[in-house]
Amino acid sequence: MSRYNPPMLTVETHCHTDASGDCRVRVEDLIKTARQRGIDRLVITDHNSISGAVRAKQLDPELIIIGEEIMTEQGELLAFFVTEEVPRHLPPMEAIHILREQGAYISVSHPFDPRRGWELRALESIAPHVDAVEIFNARNIRPAYNEAAERFATRFKLGGTAGSDAHTLIEVGRATMQVPEFTDAASLRAAMPLAQYTKRASGPLIRLASRYAAIVNRVSR
Repeated sequence: MSRYNPPMLTVETHCHTDASGDCRVRVEDLIKTARQRGIDRLVITDHNSISGAVRAKQLDPELIIIGEEIMTEQGELLAFFVTEEVPRHLPPMEAIHILREQGAYISVSHPFDPRRGWELRALESIAPHVDAVEIFNARNIRPAYNEAAERFATRFKLGGTAGSDAHTLIEVGRATMQVPEFTDAASLRAAMPLAQYTKRASGPLIRLASRYAAIVNRVSR
């Protein structure tokens, strides 16, 4: 008897638009690039904002999943299927509670990058309350940061998300997940044990693009 292999979707779980203060990518260009690169689902996770994701969803509802990268008092959460914007600088458990009320899927952004990550004690305290941690972030400078995240996910029996953290069009699709078809947070949780990954680091110089965008955005505003 042949084994059934479900059709897989290629998912970009972490990218930004000009709704983030350190990015200048227009949603129209992001959608076009994602389609050209064979991405089936694109989670837009702007910093503390869903406005870019909402605009993109209106343009391409099949492709776009509304997400948000939320800065808490301790570190950043990465949420998918967000319906209402979550304020920044909340205690982590308060932000998690709000996301749970919305039915969101919750991961933790680049948890072991020392410049962008979490203190271990804080991360351990939220582990029972999230769905996943980001086990590969293409912008992490050292492979050890991603490796530590993967070990943490295994230790706490969490899912593992992988994303490019794209702030430029060049980066879109550098790190993706391939998972069975899903339509919401619950079906994504069910699909995650079958996840496969494409992992390509973007290199340290790509962060200069974000710094440039942040300066230009501050001046223009």
